[in-house]
Amino acid sequence: MKQLTKAEEEIMQILWKLKKANVASIIEAMPEPKPAYNTVSTIVRILESKGFVDHKQKGKGYIYFPILEKETYSDQSMKQLMNNYFNGSFKSMVSFFMKKNDMSTDELESILKEINKNKES
Repeated sequence: MKQLTKAEEEIMQILWKLKKANVASIIEAMPEPKPAYNTVSTIVRILESKGFVDHKQKGKGYIYFPILEKETYSDQSMKQLMNNYFNGSFKSMVSFFMKKNDMSTDELESILKEINKNKES
């Protein structure tokens, strides 16, 4: 799966939230300062060429919608992060985030309970 640039990921986050939108609606959902219409249109077409987005024609314009689920992209991104920065070690990644975020033992126990609950499902 191809990685997204920050701009592409920002637009994907909006499309995942809205489910479907035209370029104007995407821009409306973006924070200030709003990018130019042509900029967003170009990024959406790039997302389409990468296989993240598809479109349907509506009148003279297009309605865009994500074809890749957010969860699928999140899973792949986390795996890539773990492989690229932590030699594929989940333990190393968790340890890193614990140290950087001053995580308490209560928070860690809560995370472990959540992991165990998901393993049982």
